[in-house]
This record gives sequence, structure tokens and C-alpha cells, in this order.
Amino acid sequence: MDAALATALTQIVLGGGAVISYFGILHLMHHDAATGETTSLNASWNTVLGEDDPLSIPGDMQRGKESVASMLGSGAPSGRTALVGGFMRGLEEAHRRHGKLPFARLFEAAIELAEHGFLISPTLARYIETRKDDLARLPETRAIFYKPDGTAYGVGDHFRQPALAETLRRVAAEGADYMYTGQWAARCIAAIQADGGKMTLEDLARYRPIWSEPVVIERGQRTLALLGAPCEGSINLAEAINLATAAGLQERPHWSASGDSLVRIAKCCSAMGLFYNKSPEEQQNECPGFDLSWPARLSQDHAAKLWARLAHEALISFQPKGVHSDDVVAIDSDGNMVSLCHSINCLIWGRTAIVVDGVSIGDPGSYLQPLVAATPRGSQMPNPIELGLILNNGQPEIAWSSMGMGLHYQSTLSLLNIIDHGMSIEQAANAPRLLAPMSPEGDFKKLILRVVAGEFPEEVLNESGLDVQQIKPLDARFFQGLWIAIQRDPATGELVAISPSYNNGQAAAY
Repeated sequence: MDAALATALTQIVLGGGAVISYFGILHLMHHDAATGETTSLNASWNTVLGEDDPLSIPGDMQRGKESVASMLGSGAPSGRTALVGGFMRGLEEAHRRHGKLPFARLFEAAIELAEHGFLISPTLARYIETRKDDLARLPETRAIFYKPDGTAYGVGDHFRQPALAETLRRVAAEGADYMYTGQWAARCIAAIQADGGKMTLEDLARYRPIWSEPVVIERGQRTLALLGAPCEGSINLAEAINLATAAGLQERPHWSASGDSLVRIAKCCSAMGLFYNKSPEEQQNECPGFDLSWPARLSQDHAAKLWARLAHEALISFQPKGVHSDDVVAIDSDGNMVSLCHSINCLIWGRTAIVVDGVSIGDPGSYLQPLVAATPRGSQMPNPIELGLILNNGQPEIAWSSMGMGLHYQSTLSLLNIIDHGMSIEQAANAPRLLAPMSPEGDFKKLILRVVAGEFPEEVLNESGLDVQQIKPLDARFFQGLWIAIQRDPATGELVAISPSYNNGQAAAY
């Protein structure tokens, strides 16, 4: 746990707060080798107590449009798009329950990098260039990302974040209270309210992470343990895996070798489009007569009923907004296992680009209005995160996590490849993949399946009868899911770690 949390803290410094944030969200699962206990922690967004008209929260992301300009947003920035982030409260709580080192030790590397700086990578430089106008809007943000000569930082520039280093020192010494009831909290609320936001100090002071029982799926000799409530991502993933059973995929050839199987697995994954970012009323309109409670959606009976509908319908699409996350998986010599995902849950700093003492405040409310409206004021929102652990005959074997626009597709395919098709984690990560689908002109009942050019045989794509768009590997990064895993052989203790060979991930096992 200490290693996973320290890594997450350091990732945020290296990313300049663009895609992950100390005021973002954090989710993790932990398996205790000594007790056999598997725990699940959600530190997702809380809604704002004073937000009484969430459907009017500004946000003009055009559904079905995928240009960078449309994803960046336009119009006047609004503090109402900020939600109450749980990252630092969640990190503190996870360490309290499962950490071994002193809390302040977790911050050492992050503070050193923030204080002394590092050379800006091409990725961070691209982020700054893409969002440079928004980063110049507020004096505090501009002072971080623009040099004294008025030009934005670029590749190879030495980048320091002294204000962030001081914030991290205060948290390391005083705990998360510094950000939720202390000096930083007051400055955060002032910045959000200056842009018209309704968040108050009460919203920060009452934030609490949620420990819950994991969602568990038994499949052969393996057990899938997924994030517990209020994680809707686990429901979506369990539903897709159960749909694979209802679709008879276990008895059919792999989807990379059969057009019929490809259609079936694509429909199993696309079912999430019936429920993604929709109010309960909208979900019920999509599936009249269905019990759509979370316990019901976890059942095989629900999957059988849903498959009977999907089998005779066109594929369904959903359009996740371009958001960002980072993943961490870790196993120690005792067999304790952690899977973690944290995110700013918006597109590189957000339209508002508010930074408070080095900590970025995103704008996730700009596209989550239906979920905000469906969540009681001041409560934690359901999240679409998909991560978990795999136990083999009761012994912890694999910790995995996913991110990216196509995370739901990649998680579903990877887990089924391992459990149903006997693949290693490396084989599963490199197997032919489905990308997030597209909907022409925003028609979410007409799906164009997207794959990476060259991964599927042409005869399989033709046999499927689907509209398929083949995308060059370098262009696939906007639509793919990224899946990482670390595996420990329960018998030998041998470790294997993987991260996507097609992106910027790296993996090491010691």
C-alpha cells in the first residue's frame, strides 16, 4: 500500500496536475495476505450541497463530436463544474488502514520533484500547448505554466512547482485536514466561488471516503473481486461478463477468429451504453420492465434477459468524454496486493484551469450533470472506474486496473481472455482489441465498431457484417483502453508485470 500511494503522489507532480490531481478522485482494492481480507475503497466525487439545479451546470461538450476543440469545451468557465475531490482523504484513509511506513514518508519523492523540478516531457508539453489559452486565464495558473518571458513551458524546459511542494509538506505534516478544513481548503473555496461555484467549506469538511464490500464474481476456479459500491463501473463490467455467458461465448471460437463471436462480444461490451451517465428515469426508458437495481444487474438472470434483447438489436454506443487517469498495481514479498486508479476525470486541467497552491481543480461537472442530478446533495457519486483483483482457488493472483476512453472494452476483453481462454496477462494485453466505438453524427443507436488496423483478420471483420473502422496504431490512443496488471504465481511466488506496449506505459517486477 505504501508503494502504491507514494507512486500515485509522485505521478501527479510529474504530470503537472493535468490528468490527475490531489483534488481528484482515488479508488483502490487491497488484499491482505495474512488475513485473506479483500477491501474496497471509493474516494470519488461528492456533489455540492448548495447545487440545487445540476442540470443547468454549464458544459457544452457536443455528444458524438470527437474533435479536440469540442472536447476542450468553449464558453465562459464556471466554478459550478467543480466537484468535491476525495483523493487526499482517500489516500490518508488507505494508509491508516493498510500502510506500514510513517505517513510523511509517502510524500518524500513527490516533494523533491516538485521543489527541484524536472525536464518537461513531450507529453506534458503537448498538454500545455493544447490548453495554453485556458492556463493563461488566472494569474496563479499562469505563473506556473508560463515562463517569466511570457512563453509557455515546452519540451526540455526545467519545470519547478514550489507552491505545490509547500502544499505537500503541509499535508505530510498535518494530514489531509490541511486540504479539507485548513488553509488550503479556504483558498480552494475562494477560487471556485470567484468563478461562480457553489461549493463551500462545509462541503470539504464533511467529505469521507467509503469502504465497501467488493463486488464478487465466481467464474470457474477464479474469483473476480471488483470495486464495491458506489462504483457503477463494477456493475457494468460484471454485467458484460455475465452477458458473455448468456451469449454463449465460452462455447464459441475466440472473437479474433470468428465474425459471429466478434458481434457477440461487441454487443456484450456495448450494453453499457444503455446506462452510462444517465438518470434512473432514462435508464428505465431504455429498458422498460427490467429491474435495474445494482443487485439485479449482477445476476445471470438479468444478463440472460438483456441478451435476449441485444441479440436481435443493433449495437449500442456511448460517448465517454475524453478524460484522464493513472493506474498503479503492486504486490509485496508477503503477497499483499493493491490495485489503484486515480483521475482528474476531465480533459487536461479542465476548462476552468483553476490551480490553488499548486493543486489543480478540474471541471468534471461540465459533462456529468445527469449523474450529479441523480445523486443526493453532498453524497458520493457513482463512478465508472474498473479495477480489481483475481483470486485463484482463493489465493491472490492478479491485480489489474484500466483507464482510457475504451477502458470498459479493454477490461472486459482482458478478463475474459485470462479466465475463459487461458491466456497469460501478457497474451491478454497484446490480444486483438476493440476500441471505444463511434456514433456518426451523434446517433447512439448506430454503431461503427473501431479496431486497430492489422489486429483482426480481414475475413473475420467481413464475416461480422458490422460497420468497422480500422484505425492506425498511432491514432488509436484517443479511443483505446489501457490495461495494466501484475501477477504473482501462488505456488512459486514468481512475478510478472505488464503494461500496454502500444502506449507510454512501463512495467517492472522485482
